[in-house]
Amino acid sequence: MKYLSDKRLLCELLGTATLVLVGCGAVAVGGFGTAFPIGILPVALAFGLTVMAMAYAIGPVSGCHINPAVTAAMWAADRIKTEDAIGYAVAQLIGGIVGALILVVILKGKIAGYDLGGSGLGQNGWGEGYLGGFGLVSAALTELVATFLFTFVILGATSQKGTTPVAGLVIGLTLTVLHFPFINVTGLSVNPARSLGPAVFVDGTALAQVWLFLVFPTLGGLAAGWLVKSKALDI
Repeated sequence: MKYLSDKRLLCELLGTATLVLVGCGAVAVGGFGTAFPIGILPVALAFGLTVMAMAYAIGPVSGCHINPAVTAAMWAADRIKTEDAIGYAVAQLIGGIVGALILVVILKGKIAGYDLGGSGLGQNGWGEGYLGGFGLVSAALTELVATFLFTFVILGATSQKGTTPVAGLVIGLTLTVLHFPFINVTGLSVNPARSLGPAVFVDGTALAQVWLFLVFPTLGGLAAGWLVKSKALDI
């Protein structure tokens, strides 16, 4: 931890908070979550374009992981030290909670009132009554595969051969596109911090199911990192 500057941690916290505020805000405040399938595009763009914006805003300082699964991928690929990775993950998880808290305060200011338990906070989940009604196996596989693909693209776009100037755009568009096939399964997390923040405040089923979004995106990130480290694809 002593090798990690406070500025980098602060960037990760602020970036993750922004992602949760804007992305989940598109669902809870914007109302696009009740307009699926048409609403999938604006929600996907809210998450994807926020990641893109943060990549250019804080990328030069912290690398803009804003996602523990991305940090796990970077660690597995030997691109970040263990102590630094822990600091990043803690900052990101706190950031996710901060972003969700800001969103809760905004929603509670609604004159007609807002039922947090009933209307939600753009939280992730699975099962009967949640979006497409997919089961546990489908949810776990979706988060594992989608996160693997997402972090694999990130590792390639930011490879040691040289980060492309459009890396932020590529990464943001990848997250956007991944929403199209997978959002109806789990709401698409691919980010433990994005899932933890809303779950803390919604509680109930969201908090009971959050373990899946802590475990499987992390495993997907680790798998992508190990693959890149193996040099099997020479990335």
